Amino acid sequence: MVFGANTYRAFARMLASSTEESEVRDPWVTRMRSLPATVVSTTLEGPLNWPNATVVSGDAVDVVARLKEESSVPLRSHGSLSMNRALMAAGLVDRVQVTLFPVITGQTGLEPIFQGAADFDLELIESRTLDGNIQELIYRPTLHA
Repeated sequence: MVFGANTYRAFARMLASSTEESEVRDPWVTRMRSLPATVVSTTLEGPLNWPNATVVSGDAVDVVARLKEESSVPLRSHGSLSMNRALMAAGLVDRVQVTLFPVITGQTGLEPIFQGAADFDLELIESRTLDGNIQELIYRPTLHA
């Protein structure tokens, strides 16, 4: 897992306020928390309240490029919008997973996810319906020429 500082803080805060029986601690979050994690930050210092997590200072593009070269397993990032925008622009993102929830938040939505990002063409490589309503779509991004 690779996180930016803000996303790490949000996850750590959410988990700190939950119990083992809480819905927050679903199997996905439990598995995510058990994976080795790198938090790219210029503001955080270790040790972190996250098992097997390391803080790395520096530019996220440089850090992730190095991690991709060194890792024998795919890297995954959840959230960390500004970091992921930079990684996509640098060509370091191999797959984008988009989960569509059947709701429109025109009045209450907080932030357009890709606002200010470069334009990308997305090739659909996998899709599935999770519960009859929620769609999970996985794309291969390429910078739009």
